Amino acid sequence: MRDNATVPATPRQGPRPLPLHLLTALQTWGSCELGLTPSNGGLPRSNPDPAAGQPSASPNPAASPDPTAIRLSPPAEAAADPAAFRAALRREILRRLDQLAAGVLAYRQHPAQRPLDDPPPIWHEGATCLRDVGAASGVSAAADAVPIVVAPSLINRWQVLDLAPGKSFVRALAAEGFRPLIVDWGTPGPAERDLDAAGCVERLARALDYVVATRGRPIPVLGYCMGGTLTVALAAIRPQSVSALAALAAPWDFHADRTGQGLLVSVGPALAEMARAAGELPIDLIQTLFYSLDPWLVVNKFLRFAAMDMTSDAARDFVLLEDWLNDGAPLPGQVAHDCLIGWYGDNLTGKGLWMVGGQPVRPRAIATPALVVIPGSDRIVPPLSAAGLVGQDGLPNARRLDLPLGHIGMMVGSSAAKRCWRPVVDWLRDRHLGHMAATSVQDASSRAQ
Repeated sequence: MRDNATVPATPRQGPRPLPLHLLTALQTWGSCELGLTPSNGGLPRSNPDPAAGQPSASPNPAASPDPTAIRLSPPAEAAADPAAFRAALRREILRRLDQLAAGVLAYRQHPAQRPLDDPPPIWHEGATCLRDVGAASGVSAAADAVPIVVAPSLINRWQVLDLAPGKSFVRALAAEGFRPLIVDWGTPGPAERDLDAAGCVERLARALDYVVATRGRPIPVLGYCMGGTLTVALAAIRPQSVSALAALAAPWDFHADRTGQGLLVSVGPALAEMARAAGELPIDLIQTLFYSLDPWLVVNKFLRFAAMDMTSDAARDFVLLEDWLNDGAPLPGQVAHDCLIGWYGDNLTGKGLWMVGGQPVRPRAIATPALVVIPGSDRIVPPLSAAGLVGQDGLPNARRLDLPLGHIGMMVGSSAAKRCWRPVVDWLRDRHLGHMAATSVQDASSRAQ
């Protein structure tokens, strides 16, 4: 159960962009009434098509249909009284709009807040810092705990990896003998004005250099989502500093599965140029791209939220996750250009043509032991895209781990700890112990000489 708390002092802005989600519901449900006036003047016949009521030009043909779409088979009395049927339809439309509004208001007024303190920073560059989870309140890290750099995406902030007690991947790592150092990309400022994707990797490399210099030996690195793409390149330009690489839901071959990229293909070039000129890609535009993957996702989940017990753990967890989803940061303009044009447009990563530190990043040339985790239900990073890191042109010393989870569920879902965290931690411990044993033997041999 949630603690007694006050309504958030800072008003919530989500679900973002709210006008787009409200318009989706209003336009689709409202258009149902148009079907009551067909050319023959009769009532609409029942339509068994499960996609009935959906926007007809969705850029994602694989998106789930709207389970709340109004599909009424008019009874005989309605056929005899079209006016009564129209009135019933209007009442149903208003009921659903009221339920959606109630869900949004309940979320905005819910008292739940993330209950964890941010770990203290130990390294800074520009808006980016490295946060020491081992020094966070409530975490007891051993003196010999193994540092591990954890890089999340630049789009959604790092807190999904440290959301709440029992839902913190990095604190689970800390409980297993590691000292997670999580990358907080921050909010782009003047220092990020000209930062591109390769520059993000080089910034990561300088953070890694700092940790390795302190530790005195190579350390493991882990990346989630876009952070995984960046850490692959990090392993390429700092092979001597990375003892193991874990890439979780990391996109690589952006042309392996282009389902759902309709909007990106059509507006990506214009957005990229706008972002470069403005210096950033605003978060609401980024959220609109996510919206295109499933236009009804947000509407449906807020309808369900409206029916929840607001004092329940489920409602609290919903609010915490929505707060994270709606608290993204804008992308630096050049990073956005690289993502939209270089990655999604030209697939430079998948072709081995992405340049970082003056060299092309080619997974096949990275000898570091690696774990590639692919959530099979991921609709943000298609599994085929993540699978570009394994196979013929992939990381030669990689183990592939397929999970029956989604992109976010692999980190904070009800089965995340068992299905994702546990095997990732076990692999990291095995690789670290093996690496340390080899290093110890080498050090002893050097001293004997």
